[in-house]
Amino acid sequence: MAFTETTTMGYGTRVGNSFKAIGSGILLFVIGTALLWWNEGRAVKTEKMLDEAGSKYVEMENPNKKDASLDGELICGTAMATTEDSLSDAQFGIGAKAIALRRSVEYYQWVEHSEEKTEDKLGGKQVTTTTYTYSKQWVSSPIQSSEFHDPAYQNKNMVLTTVDDAEQYAENVSFGAYQLNESLIHSISSREAMNLAIAEDLLKQFDKSTQAAYERFYGVQKSISVKQQPTTQQPAQSPVIPDSIRALLSDSAKAVLDSIQAVNDSINRQMENAENKKDLEYIHVANNILYFGRVPGSPEVGDVRVSFEKVVPAKVTVMAVVDGDSFKPFKAKNGKRFQTLVMGKKSGDEIIEAEKEANNMLLWFFRIIGIVMVIGGLKGIFGFIEAILKVVPFIAGIFGWGIGVICTVIGIAWSLIVIAIAWLFYRPLLGISLLVLAGFLIWVFAFKGKDKLKELASKTKQPKAAPAEV
Repeated sequence: MAFTETTTMGYGTRVGNSFKAIGSGILLFVIGTALLWWNEGRAVKTEKMLDEAGSKYVEMENPNKKDASLDGELICGTAMATTEDSLSDAQFGIGAKAIALRRSVEYYQWVEHSEEKTEDKLGGKQVTTTTYTYSKQWVSSPIQSSEFHDPAYQNKNMVLTTVDDAEQYAENVSFGAYQLNESLIHSISSREAMNLAIAEDLLKQFDKSTQAAYERFYGVQKSISVKQQPTTQQPAQSPVIPDSIRALLSDSAKAVLDSIQAVNDSINRQMENAENKKDLEYIHVANNILYFGRVPGSPEVGDVRVSFEKVVPAKVTVMAVVDGDSFKPFKAKNGKRFQTLVMGKKSGDEIIEAEKEANNMLLWFFRIIGIVMVIGGLKGIFGFIEAILKVVPFIAGIFGWGIGVICTVIGIAWSLIVIAIAWLFYRPLLGISLLVLAGFLIWVFAFKGKDKLKELASKTKQPKAAPAEV
């Protein structure tokens, strides 16, 4: 059921807040301008660095054999990334020979959602109605339900346990006859689910503490374990051979009997472990997930699931500078550094082209962010005009729309000017083109817009024609 809150802001408060917003608007405008300037320089420097790298790299034909002639050279080579390091998660007593181990945690919680609707009233007041709704979701961290707005949902969240996300990497990862540096190791993404082999004693400890946490919040619950059918499977028995007879047997016969005994003991241990696992009601292990809760298929608030992944050896392509038996970043003439590791086999040209595409996407991403910040800053600076006119919402709406249009046009023009000036330092032709475009927008807005207003004004002043006599 939705919960609503209604708040009213008076006219004086709205006007006061609008004047306070001038300072934040100026700050946003300055930050947006600085971002646009920095982004253009970053993009050009990165592109020049990639062009330089693309012209200098050499193919490493056989990474499995060290080549002294390649020392100090920017290379592109493909080989298996492998390791002999063993990594372990001490908290859960598991480990593997892997390039990395990752632990991810999720909590089943009530989540608050809000939706606002504002309405301007005659006289300048603003009425805001906020509707809060709630749903159960898996989230990456516990949610403090004590801060929920609906009293009916406050303090409804809990967690059966808290576990931190964690990851660790092998220190020694081979790339053929070479060693990868830390940054390149972290770029390997050959993840696989990790089968869990958690000690039974540890699982029982988890089960006991989870049950205690569950019962503190929910109270004592009836057991949900399914009643087991009587089993006819009996422990495996080894043949009992008297010592007097064993003494007469050959060594090979004794070895066979010992092997049979070892197999039977292993089967009995597995049966015992299976029986013990039936007693765990609050801990469940399935593939790479350790589940804290009663029923994994029907989660309750407070349930926790921890998943484990490992990064396994894989074929990778490295582009970096050979530094002895390892690698280091390539440093271009403009000071930009570059090294990369991609999965699978790639050519140097493919890597450079992909990096250029990524650089171009990042360029436009920051451009859009910068332009939006500049426009938002201008609206914050001049927003007080609309706030003053809020006494009559209809008039304020018209002026607010006009201010928004003006701020948008000026913001785009200003952003183009900043971009153009930044590019003048690197590519004058494109910079001049952008300046011309910005000037055209200003001219259209300043002059053509004025002419259009005059035309509309003249039409309104023309006397209406007298009706024709019949």
